[in-house]
Amino acid sequence: MDHRAEVSEFLRTRRDRITPEQAGIIGGSRRRVPGLRREEVAMLAGVSVEYYARMERGELAGVSTEVLESVAQALRLDEAEADHLTYLARAAGPRPRRRRRKTGEKGVTPAFQRFLDAVTGAPVWVRDRRMDFVAANALGRALYSPLFEDPSGRANTARFTFLDPAARLFLPDWEENADGIVATMRTYAGQNPLDKGLTDLIGELVTRSDAFRQRWSVHDVRHHRAGVKRIHHPVVGDLELSYEAMHLPANPEWFMFAFTAEPGSPTQERLRLLGSLAVTDQKISPRSTT
Repeated sequence: MDHRAEVSEFLRTRRDRITPEQAGIIGGSRRRVPGLRREEVAMLAGVSVEYYARMERGELAGVSTEVLESVAQALRLDEAEADHLTYLARAAGPRPRRRRRKTGEKGVTPAFQRFLDAVTGAPVWVRDRRMDFVAANALGRALYSPLFEDPSGRANTARFTFLDPAARLFLPDWEENADGIVATMRTYAGQNPLDKGLTDLIGELVTRSDAFRQRWSVHDVRHHRAGVKRIHHPVVGDLELSYEAMHLPANPEWFMFAFTAEPGSPTQERLRLLGSLAVTDQKISPRSTT
């Protein structure tokens, strides 16, 4: 990705969404831009128009933390957006040399897999920043069984969502899920713009999916931490699960997701059935219908 273009489009799209009235500015009756003008953002942030214009051209090298915070406040950025702006500014500066990790540190250790397998009452699975499947317990693999039907053998949540027609049946809230995946991927790309695997995936999806390309152009970002996931499972039917996302300090590139059902709910009963099928190793056909 072109870093300057990324910065420019991010700031412009954030500026365009704020009306003068929202910012407490009397805008007048005739305006050429849908949101705030550059000079209005500069005024609200307490910087010169020339300085902010330079920022919006993508030149963030040397911009202080204080200015970034002022611009974030002027543009009413939420936490994820403010963090994204900080990462973009960091990427514009000198790149520190990073120590390469040993290859062995990237694999799933037997101890970690035993930990996942010890969790029997809730689906748990792990993916990386490139949206690739890493590991799961039996119930987590059973819950996401359609993900593993990719003929290429690449279990990837982004490819599944945007390239597999089964995703729209599996995810009743497909639009919301699609928005979230793209915003999360843009957040990751801002944190590590040199991740070739991630940028290659983004390029593939921009080329192959109109739905992805349209969402990517919006420049939304988000922190993926917790929420509710609705799933239409091909074997046990409709599920409504709460999830928590957890960082794994031993491998910062991985994220673990744990799902739970409301006690006494139909989802809990269906999850128990799915667990029984997974434990007894009965065939779960991802393409079957309920």
